[in-house]
Amino acid sequence: MSSILHKIITKLNSKSAVIGVAGLGYTGLPLAIRFSESGYKVIGLDIDSVKLNHIQEGRSYISHISNSLICSAIDNGFEATDDMEIVKTLDAIILCLPTPLDDYRSPDLRYVINTVDSLLPCLREGQIISLESTTYPGTTDEELLPRIESKGLTVGRDFFLIYSPEREDPGNPDFTTQTIPKVCGGATEACLRVGLALYGQVIDRLVPVSSMQVAEMAKLLENIHRAVNIGLVNELKVVADVMDIDIHEVIEAASTKPFGFVPYWPGPGWGGHCIPVDPFYFTWRAKKYGVSSQFIELAGQINRSMPNWIVNKVTLALSRHKKSVNGSNILVLGIAYKKNVNDMRESPAIQIMSLLDRLGANVAYSDPYIPTFPRNRSHYFNLSSIKITSKNLEIYDCVVIATDHDEFDYCMVERYSSLIVDTRGRYRMLSEKVVKA
Repeated sequence: MSSILHKIITKLNSKSAVIGVAGLGYTGLPLAIRFSESGYKVIGLDIDSVKLNHIQEGRSYISHISNSLICSAIDNGFEATDDMEIVKTLDAIILCLPTPLDDYRSPDLRYVINTVDSLLPCLREGQIISLESTTYPGTTDEELLPRIESKGLTVGRDFFLIYSPEREDPGNPDFTTQTIPKVCGGATEACLRVGLALYGQVIDRLVPVSSMQVAEMAKLLENIHRAVNIGLVNELKVVADVMDIDIHEVIEAASTKPFGFVPYWPGPGWGGHCIPVDPFYFTWRAKKYGVSSQFIELAGQINRSMPNWIVNKVTLALSRHKKSVNGSNILVLGIAYKKNVNDMRESPAIQIMSLLDRLGANVAYSDPYIPTFPRNRSHYFNLSSIKITSKNLEIYDCVVIATDHDEFDYCMVERYSSLIVDTRGRYRMLSEKVVKA
């Protein structure tokens, strides 16, 4: 074992290593807190002054992370900064950065690449670089490795490069950063050893794989699996609706099979940073090899079409009440992409609001996790969340359940609404005022 390798593993095992987390979003902040809980000195890096101010004040900006967790991390020495000079003091730099699609549905790696480029002047011998952002197979080898080696450092000897994809499930109390098994691949055998030492102190179970490309593709497979099955069940929902069959009852019946079936539930489309984005990292990469990925593309078409289908159901439901969408007051319940979180990324609820607005509806929303509609969105509404009361519900010609937060009083909604379009299967009993969509 080389002296550099021995030194960094010793520091990790003794928890004297200083851990840096670049990107304090839905992945980076929980990870930083977890390392801090485990006894490490942690430095968070982010260019967003709003996030930095929140952390300095001990306030969380993510709904499922409490203020007390932030304060406890600060008490343990956690700091957040935008000063890249501090990178010189770090033993490990974990990159938790956005990897969106561009306007042509191709990978947009600028956040990762720009951050790595900004780190380069401050990198030194003996450091660990771990990428957690979801990306296509080959990214870490092709984009990160040559940039770092341009510093005259040799991977596996002078520095250690790892790919270990995030597996956060925001708002899910059953799985935490600590308890979700973590896949880890290294650029060399020595890199993998260091990666296992890095994460082994904070994660209950590690899953070592033979290469960074295997780890990169494993992450994509996880999300492709979900995307394809969500597309399948949404297509089945449309067919079942024509047949006047309750798709939720069908899924519940199928779920009684104790083997060979995993239930997926239909909704108004897909949302979040992962499912609508990550599969197309793979399709883009596959095309580079001259291979098509038809299942993924078809699932994308189906899921992207769901908001239009929902709006059509709203239009038909209003027509049966002798009303037009144009001029109707419509309340959308829930605009986060999933229930019980404040994450709006790629939310189909926003697409539904935009389509209804174009048709002339007077659109409002209620979401306890998003009190004011954010300004930095391509579809912006100058709106604040409406409180659910009997009086407020009576104002609207139609209520669309887009995201079924547990905090909503669904009994009140059903009692005082004149028409409900339910995209989440919240209402199972037949009702004259409830339209399942």
